[in-house]
Amino acid sequence: MARILIVDDSPSQLMSIRRIVEKLGHDALTAEDGAAGVEAAKREIPDLILMDVVMPNLNGFQATRSITRDPSTRHIPVILVTTKDQDTDRVWGMRQGAKAYITKPFNESDLSDIIAQYLGGSPGAA
Repeated sequence: MARILIVDDSPSQLMSIRRIVEKLGHDALTAEDGAAGVEAAKREIPDLILMDVVMPNLNGFQATRSITRDPSTRHIPVILVTTKDQDTDRVWGMRQGAKAYITKPFNESDLSDIIAQYLGGSPGAA
Protein backbone atom coordinates (compact mmCIF):
# COMPACT_ATOMS: atom_id res chain seq x y z
CA MET A 1 0.00 0.00 0.00
CA ALA A 2 1.35 3.38 -1.04
CA ARG A 3 0.80 6.81 0.42
CA ILE A 4 -0.47 9.25 -2.21
CA LEU A 5 -0.72 12.99 -1.71
CA ILE A 6 -3.59 14.64 -3.59
CA VAL A 7 -3.25 18.40 -4.03
CA ASP A 8 -6.37 20.16 -5.34
CA ASP A 9 -8.33 23.23 -4.26
CA SER A 10 -11.68 21.74 -5.31
CA PRO A 11 -13.33 19.74 -2.50
CA SER A 12 -15.29 17.66 -5.05
CA GLN A 13 -12.14 16.81 -7.02
CA LEU A 14 -10.27 15.95 -3.81
CA MET A 15 -13.09 13.61 -2.80
CA SER A 16 -13.32 12.03 -6.26
CA ILE A 17 -9.59 11.39 -6.56
CA ARG A 18 -9.37 10.23 -2.94
CA ARG A 19 -12.10 7.65 -3.63
CA ILE A 20 -10.12 6.26 -6.58
CA VAL A 21 -6.85 6.17 -4.60
CA GLU A 22 -8.49 4.38 -1.67
CA LYS A 23 -10.32 1.97 -4.00
CA LEU A 24 -6.88 0.98 -5.31
CA GLY A 25 -5.88 0.17 -1.73
CA HIS A 26 -3.65 3.17 -1.06
CA ASP A 27 -3.63 5.75 1.72
CA ALA A 28 -4.71 9.21 0.57
CA LEU A 29 -3.27 12.40 2.03
CA THR A 30 -4.70 15.73 0.91
CA ALA A 31 -3.73 19.39 0.60
CA GLU A 32 -5.93 22.26 -0.59
CA ASP A 33 -3.37 24.38 -2.47
CA GLY A 34 0.15 24.28 -3.84
CA ALA A 35 1.81 25.78 -0.76
CA ALA A 36 0.11 23.25 1.52
CA GLY A 37 1.05 20.53 -0.96
CA VAL A 38 4.74 21.42 -0.81
CA GLU A 39 4.61 21.44 3.01
CA ALA A 40 2.79 18.08 3.09
CA ALA A 41 5.28 16.55 0.64
CA LYS A 42 8.19 17.58 2.86
CA ARG A 43 6.46 16.47 6.06
CA GLU A 44 4.89 13.20 4.87
CA ILE A 45 7.26 12.08 2.07
CA PRO A 46 4.48 10.32 0.10
CA ASP A 47 5.16 7.68 -2.56
CA LEU A 48 3.35 9.69 -5.26
CA ILE A 49 1.76 13.13 -5.68
CA LEU A 50 -1.32 13.94 -7.78
CA MET A 51 -1.17 17.71 -8.37
CA ASP A 52 -3.76 20.11 -9.74
CA VAL A 53 -2.41 23.17 -11.57
CA VAL A 54 -4.91 26.01 -11.11
CA MET A 55 -4.84 26.74 -7.38
CA PRO A 56 -4.42 29.74 -5.07
CA ASN A 57 -1.22 30.69 -3.21
CA LEU A 58 1.15 28.50 -5.23
CA ASN A 59 -0.04 26.98 -8.50
CA GLY A 60 0.66 23.37 -9.40
CA PHE A 61 3.51 24.23 -11.78
CA GLN A 62 5.27 26.21 -9.02
CA ALA A 63 4.59 23.53 -6.41
CA THR A 64 5.84 20.78 -8.73
CA ARG A 65 9.02 22.72 -9.42
CA SER A 66 9.58 23.23 -5.69
CA ILE A 67 9.03 19.54 -4.89
CA THR A 68 11.12 18.16 -7.76
CA ARG A 69 14.05 20.48 -7.07
CA ASP A 70 14.20 19.92 -3.31
CA PRO A 71 16.71 17.18 -2.38
CA SER A 72 14.34 15.78 0.27
CA THR A 73 11.39 15.36 -2.13
CA ARG A 74 12.79 15.17 -5.67
CA HIS A 75 12.49 11.37 -5.74
CA ILE A 76 8.69 11.58 -5.40
CA PRO A 77 6.91 11.28 -8.76
CA VAL A 78 4.49 14.14 -9.41
CA ILE A 79 1.57 13.60 -11.78
CA LEU A 80 -0.26 16.73 -12.87
CA VAL A 81 -4.05 16.29 -12.92
CA THR A 82 -5.56 19.43 -14.43
CA THR A 83 -8.12 21.10 -16.68
CA LYS A 84 -5.28 22.82 -18.55
CA ASP A 85 -5.23 20.82 -21.77
CA GLN A 86 -3.02 22.82 -24.14
CA ASP A 87 0.21 21.28 -25.45
CA THR A 88 2.16 24.24 -24.06
CA ASP A 89 0.75 23.50 -20.58
CA ARG A 90 1.78 19.86 -20.87
CA VAL A 91 5.31 20.77 -22.00
CA TRP A 92 5.64 23.39 -19.24
CA GLY A 93 4.42 20.92 -16.62
CA MET A 94 6.95 18.33 -17.69
CA ARG A 95 9.70 20.96 -17.61
CA GLN A 96 8.79 21.66 -13.99
CA GLY A 97 9.59 18.03 -13.17
CA ALA A 98 6.23 16.27 -13.54
CA LYS A 99 6.45 12.63 -14.59
CA ALA A 100 3.02 12.54 -16.24
CA TYR A 101 0.13 14.81 -17.15
CA ILE A 102 -3.54 13.85 -17.19
CA THR A 103 -6.38 16.20 -18.03
CA LYS A 104 -9.72 16.59 -16.29
CA PRO A 105 -12.23 15.23 -16.74
CA PHE A 106 -10.34 11.94 -16.61
CA ASN A 107 -11.73 8.45 -16.48
CA GLU A 108 -10.97 6.29 -13.48
CA SER A 109 -9.09 3.62 -15.43
CA ASP A 110 -6.69 6.17 -16.96
CA LEU A 111 -5.87 7.62 -13.55
CA SER A 112 -5.54 4.11 -12.06
CA ASP A 113 -3.16 3.09 -14.85
CA ILE A 114 -0.93 6.13 -14.33
CA ILE A 115 -0.86 5.59 -10.56
CA ALA A 116 0.12 1.94 -11.09
CA GLN A 117 2.77 2.90 -13.62
CA TYR A 118 4.54 5.24 -11.20
CA LEU A 119 4.16 2.97 -8.18
CA GLY A 120 5.59 0.05 -10.11
CA GLY A 121 2.50 -2.16 -9.92
CA SER A 122 -0.40 -3.24 -12.03
CA PRO A 123 -3.71 -1.34 -11.98
CA GLY A 124 -5.75 -2.26 -8.95
CA ALA A 125 -2.82 -3.90 -7.18
CA ALA A 126 -2.61 -3.02 -3.54
